[in-house]
Amino acid sequence: MKIFSKVTNFNSFLEYLYHSSPGNLEFLIKKPMISRLILKNIDKVMKKRVLSNPNYPKKILEEKYALYHAFVRSFDDFVEKKRATPYFDSLIKSFLPNLLPIASSQDEKREKFKSKFGTNPPAFLAISPGKFCNLHCEGCYACSDSAAKEKLSFDVFDWIMKEKDSWGSWFTVISGGEPLLWKSDGKNIFDIAKKYPGHLFLMYTNGTAITKEVARKLASVGNITPAISVEGFELETDARRGNGVFKQILKAMDNLNDAGVPFGISITATKKNVDLILSGEVFKFFKEKGALYNWMFQLMPIGRGSFDLLISGEERAKLYHKVQDLIKEGYFIADFWNCGAISDGCISAGRDGGYFYIEWNGNITPCAFNPYAVGNAYDLFTQARPLGEVLNYPYMKHIREWQSDYGFQKHKDSINNWILPCPIRDHYQDLRKIIDKDQPKPIDESATEALIDPISKESMISYDESLAKALNPIWDQKQK
Repeated sequence: MKIFSKVTNFNSFLEYLYHSSPGNLEFLIKKPMISRLILKNIDKVMKKRVLSNPNYPKKILEEKYALYHAFVRSFDDFVEKKRATPYFDSLIKSFLPNLLPIASSQDEKREKFKSKFGTNPPAFLAISPGKFCNLHCEGCYACSDSAAKEKLSFDVFDWIMKEKDSWGSWFTVISGGEPLLWKSDGKNIFDIAKKYPGHLFLMYTNGTAITKEVARKLASVGNITPAISVEGFELETDARRGNGVFKQILKAMDNLNDAGVPFGISITATKKNVDLILSGEVFKFFKEKGALYNWMFQLMPIGRGSFDLLISGEERAKLYHKVQDLIKEGYFIADFWNCGAISDGCISAGRDGGYFYIEWNGNITPCAFNPYAVGNAYDLFTQARPLGEVLNYPYMKHIREWQSDYGFQKHKDSINNWILPCPIRDHYQDLRKIIDKDQPKPIDESATEALIDPISKESMISYDESLAKALNPIWDQKQK
């Protein structure tokens, strides 16, 4: 088809299609042959673009493309199975048409932002609107539970969304606490989603609140995809999250499937479940249950996290190889540490293509696992100051400088180990120098204790050394 010669990415295709025949957008996308051609072309364009990059070693480029290809396969599976569901109707009637104006003006908005702040805006934000959660999970980084009262007001949440919209960002990660239990001024997460129909929300959730009614609401807004937290199967999940939670999760997945809502899983690798993860069976099980994507986290010893739950360097190396094998089999799995080569390293601190984090008290931090604030959203909101100014605060700037020195946007001959990408998790000694210099504000008691406890500091540095010993040889092979 000749129109595909005009397509360089997904947005350009949608814009071309929408402006050439807006009345036929829904009709064309719902046609199996057309949707397959669209996805096939997207995959072809991405393959050429990724593999032809001269700046990175060939093995890294192959790793990047493998994950992109797995994503296209997962999205194709969603379209094939859900094209006649309420969620799909909402997606193509509301989300896609409303996304187009944002996408078409994104470059202009980014340039305006850069001229004002001297740097490109982040691609997205992560927001935790409330700390409250109906569960009390072992090792929770956020210390969330049913006693927590802290939450963002609807007005501040709405202001954050307006600010990010102004710089062309249409993707938002929602975490918590439990986002489905957040309420402010009689409004909830669905009111935010409805107000911003051209934005896509990835919502981390424990799944226990996803009733049939909630699944129908998700289908009606058409721009939220839930990532449900699991630890493995019933034994592992209930051990960390509480008796009966696993069965509630399976019921939630049934409800989402019935409503046609795309969802995935989120799993944290710990000493207690690493062997199960390494078997690969957990990903196969949840794919059969309808999960389209899989996020993996390495446990952070913050909040209720404990050093006793950390996996060893050797186990993390095994996870790297296992996840790469599964990606090649077509599973879309992103390990936010071991898959660092996909994102060119750490994406925190508002890096170009990255994000920063805002939690329930309005504290603004480089990422969800770096609990040291540069400022507060409430202060900016009440003083009518732009959110983008936080990118120029010292702690944010110095982390981005570290990212650049470490390898971001550098030539292949000057790239350090991107499967050890994280300053706070994998290079704690480097980050402590930045923290000690810039004095960002700890957002809670555990963050304060981590700074004053010499044993904690020594343990992190020693742990990082063990990670480097296990993972540097893998990276060295990638460079050849």
